[in-house]
Amino acid sequence: MSVSGAKFCVDRIILDQINLDELAQWQDEIQGPSLKEKIRDSMRCSVRCIWIWIITWIPVLSWIPSYSIRENALGDLVSGVSVGIMHLPQGMAYALLASVPPVFGLYTSFYPVLVYFIFGTSRHISIGTFAVISLMIGSVSERLAPDDHFLINGTNGSIIVDTEVRDELRVKVAATTTVLCGIFQVLLGLVRFGFVVTYLSEPLVRGYTTGAATHVIISQLKYMFGVSPRRFTGPLQLIYTLLDLGSLLPQTHVPTLMVTLVSLIVLIIVKEINSCYSHKLPLPIPVELMVIIAGTLISHYIGLRDVNGVDVVGEIPNGLAPPTIPEISFFSSIVGDAFAVAVVGYAINISLGKTFALKHGYKVDSNQEFVALGLSNTIGGLFQCYAVTSSMSRSLVQESTGGKTQLVWLVTFLCTVLLNLDLGLVASIAFSLLTVIFRTQRPQYSLLGRVPGTELYLETESYKEAKEITGITIFRSSGMIYYANAELYQEALLEKSGINFPKLRKLKKMREKQAKKTRKRQMNEEDKQSGVLRELANRMVISMKNMSDFARARRHETDRECIIDEYGISTVDMDQDFQPEQISGKMDKHSIILDFSTVSFIDTVTLKTLTNIFRDFAEVDITVYIAGCQGCVVQQLERGRFFTDSVTKNRLFPSIHDAVLHCLSQSRRDLPTSEVTLEMPGATRL
Repeated sequence: MSVSGAKFCVDRIILDQINLDELAQWQDEIQGPSLKEKIRDSMRCSVRCIWIWIITWIPVLSWIPSYSIRENALGDLVSGVSVGIMHLPQGMAYALLASVPPVFGLYTSFYPVLVYFIFGTSRHISIGTFAVISLMIGSVSERLAPDDHFLINGTNGSIIVDTEVRDELRVKVAATTTVLCGIFQVLLGLVRFGFVVTYLSEPLVRGYTTGAATHVIISQLKYMFGVSPRRFTGPLQLIYTLLDLGSLLPQTHVPTLMVTLVSLIVLIIVKEINSCYSHKLPLPIPVELMVIIAGTLISHYIGLRDVNGVDVVGEIPNGLAPPTIPEISFFSSIVGDAFAVAVVGYAINISLGKTFALKHGYKVDSNQEFVALGLSNTIGGLFQCYAVTSSMSRSLVQESTGGKTQLVWLVTFLCTVLLNLDLGLVASIAFSLLTVIFRTQRPQYSLLGRVPGTELYLETESYKEAKEITGITIFRSSGMIYYANAELYQEALLEKSGINFPKLRKLKKMREKQAKKTRKRQMNEEDKQSGVLRELANRMVISMKNMSDFARARRHETDRECIIDEYGISTVDMDQDFQPEQISGKMDKHSIILDFSTVSFIDTVTLKTLTNIFRDFAEVDITVYIAGCQGCVVQQLERGRFFTDSVTKNRLFPSIHDAVLHCLSQSRRDLPTSEVTLEMPGATRL
């Protein structure tokens, strides 16, 4: 009888909850470590604990010793050159948005980057100036140091603005705001406030970054048309800005617009060339740097500012700014703005960090990112830098050069565009939290074991008689699996199953390497033996009688032995004898069953998590199955293209017991068998 057509019968009393508790011996209390034991464990100190603590807070020490120059140096060099080229124009341009001289944008592109290199955990984001953060800093600088406070008498009785004194005060305001912002971020990281990242779903992250990009585009329009619209703050500021820009379009400065359009055309064309011929170019064409150099030369020799009235950056002083103490007297006036910048900057930073980490299969530490970004801002502020975060464009360049739940996305995008970045972030998270409240509660994770004499699988921590099956891990979540807990689900699975992926991968590679050597050695021996046999065959004369004797075949049929274990699996051996303990004895883990009886829907994040689980366990020769999957979930898996040639619907079972019987039968296929039948103990065979 084939496995797919096997049947079993159950002969037992109907169990209610009382009888079930009596049969499986329900435990009222689960014994765990006492408070005294927890305190004692936390107070233990060793060299290993100290080293773990150090690399946790200074992540660069964890990967620098094992850095592979041969594998990573070229890609990192190309990526560093490309991103460094972008830092120059962006630093100077975004400094204007922050209402400080352009040279301070260059400072901001230097000091914080070094600090994040030491304390950051993301491998792909590029820390530095960012348009949205620059706008937020600029609004604070202009509020505390407006032009009206620096009016002086000019020539011919005119009144002008003393830009030198104004800019000096605005730099102090920006640097002080940055220091306070960094202090907030460090404190939030130390109190482990990074847990809020759990509620930043992928649709929310993508919607927020798209909304932030919209702010960046609109902030550049005034430079494109050469007009000076009013600076608006608060909700609907983008709408007001667009309306004001529309009213100023008749005053467009044509030379400025032409310079902008020519620069954009050149940038777009060369970007497309870099994209199309990236596999042939050893290094992307540094078009940003080329445009800067060309623009500088043209401006100098043609006189764009003197003749055509085009605004230019001006003279850039040499050297770096020395550290200065921030103006503590400003703290009371900027505390609210500094906190808003801290939260928005972190949200952008962790959003990009999570996006790249999900794509490349690693994890960023949300709390350490708070600390790293805070130290970057605190130390940078002492060197007259303004607040930084990760840049979308530079991070994409850094990543590309080597180094379908849309309700949430739409709400996040609209809130970010209409309510500004700080209020938009709060509204988006609040909306996302509402979806969490209505969908599920915080789940509990447990391993299941089989109650002897039944087909029931219960929590091994709660029921003494629930025994785990050798070689099989059955994992259950008490609640839904979705974007807020998908990562926690995967971590709990690894913890509960006790799988050591690095060790297993290493052992597998060693076995494959050893098998390759063995095959090579056997092939060499076979070649030698075949040569000897050919030489002997040439010297032997075999008679026709002996040839007929050798051609006679003997047939031998062994008695078949039937072995039935406690799970009802009957195995018949035709070629060799073996003992029952070979089946029921201790075996290596070969299967994992995920109980999906509590899952009623699948989102995109869960789909990717499941794909990663199936892929990761397959790498160490462990097969993953899903049991109790509802019909609607199967349809969602199909729509999400979860099933492939290697992961088919054969991995899904209507019940845990079906999946267990299948796993046990599959584990015995390595033995020489001719038929397998399945039945429950104490039942009549069909």
